[in-house]
Amino acid sequence: MAGEISEGSVPAYYREVHEAIRCRTDERVQVEVFQRLLQRTDLSKVVLNQIAEHVDSTDGFLSKLSLYKALALIALAQQGKQPSPKLLENCILELPKPQLGEPRDLSTLRMQPAQDDVLTLSQTLDGLLAKDTVQVELIPEKKGLFLKHVEYQVTINMCRYKISVYRVVPALPPKRMLKGVLTSLSEREFIEGRRRGLGRFINLVARHPFFSEDELVKTFLTFSGSDVQSRLRDTCKKMGDEFMINRIATQAKEYLPADIQAQFSTSREMIRNIHNSFQRLRDRAEKMVERSKDNASDLLMFGKELSTLGSDASPLPSLASSQSTWGTLRQSLKSLSVEFAVLSDKAAQQGRREEDDVVEKLNLFLDLLQSYRDLCERHEKGVLHEHQKALHKYSVMKRQMMSATVQPKEQASVEQLESRIVQQENAIQTMELRNYFSLFCLHQETQLIFTYLPITSKIHHCFPFLFRWGRCGVNCSQSLGVSSAVTMD
Repeated sequence: MAGEISEGSVPAYYREVHEAIRCRTDERVQVEVFQRLLQRTDLSKVVLNQIAEHVDSTDGFLSKLSLYKALALIALAQQGKQPSPKLLENCILELPKPQLGEPRDLSTLRMQPAQDDVLTLSQTLDGLLAKDTVQVELIPEKKGLFLKHVEYQVTINMCRYKISVYRVVPALPPKRMLKGVLTSLSEREFIEGRRRGLGRFINLVARHPFFSEDELVKTFLTFSGSDVQSRLRDTCKKMGDEFMINRIATQAKEYLPADIQAQFSTSREMIRNIHNSFQRLRDRAEKMVERSKDNASDLLMFGKELSTLGSDASPLPSLASSQSTWGTLRQSLKSLSVEFAVLSDKAAQQGRREEDDVVEKLNLFLDLLQSYRDLCERHEKGVLHEHQKALHKYSVMKRQMMSATVQPKEQASVEQLESRIVQQENAIQTMELRNYFSLFCLHQETQLIFTYLPITSKIHHCFPFLFRWGRCGVNCSQSLGVSSAVTMD
């Protein structure tokens, strides 16, 4: 291709510039750093855009050769020539040198944590809740010839997407075969619980600052074709480990505070206590819902009994006294039954509000808290444990090497051991980078937990309904009491 550059043909100045601005952990150059470099050239915006068009980048980074190509194009533009890759073919002896100053002064262009605070999440609870809202509804008909199962319809009110684990992943609702021993009521309750759990899972994922931008999530939420499963599989195959595709994964250590381990331990203990407290709150809220439902049922049944009494048209025996009083009383009881039906409906509405606005929000936050605790466990038992195992294996290899130097062995076996030690050193370096990236993600997920914490205020706002309903019930009862007294007299 026109203008392709080999590393052996570049001047020493190119290598010095690359060394000054490359990532500290590999040979790539961040696009942001390259853009800063362009600003030092004093070239017009039009020319800078022309240069940028000819320079390839992948996942926010330039390769070493892409940078060399860019430096050559900058030099051509500074000479008043068109920054075209074809002109580079004329540079037979040596590529032109751009005027960018001393290479050692360019190191200040590197991404600095103080300037680019990628560690901090700039999220608010209202902002997260305002993102795409996913609704999960049960499809009534059961599927399957022998083993019955239920299906859910997932719809999304899209605010961002248009149709034209190093992270907290909430657990999916439990899966259980609906056996014949289950009653129809418990079966319905289980299916409804799964529907709600699935809704919480999808909404937490769709509103997550990083998952929400994931191609797999976008495909699931926006693709409407019949071959959605094959599309999801294809999308999944193209995705890589977040450590491999995140542009700052290998630099995570630079952004972390010095006391990150202490902060992690403190945050983990605090969130554990918050989790336990919110579990107790949820359990109490569920009892409140059950009481509201039972109250609604009792009020309704009480009203039906009053209606039965009031509707009794059986003639009184001739010996019965105060016949006119009993007839008036029956009319009063029948009218009271209507009032109790109203009270029952209000109690049922209160139960639904408590379930939807209190219990569901508490369960949403508990799902997030549990996923955070699972993430902490994965960090300690996964990344951190593997790093420690690799260090132990490396120390064993070093002792074997020391023994081999003291007690002469075959040259081939010593060379094999040296090769294994080098491989283990590379593996340890990668694991160290993964460990710091895992801590980096944990730091961000901790912020996400505290971003969701004000959800308690949204739960608190649900309780005025309870207080208003209490006053309404008292007033209504007082009114009924007066009415009954008048009728009875």
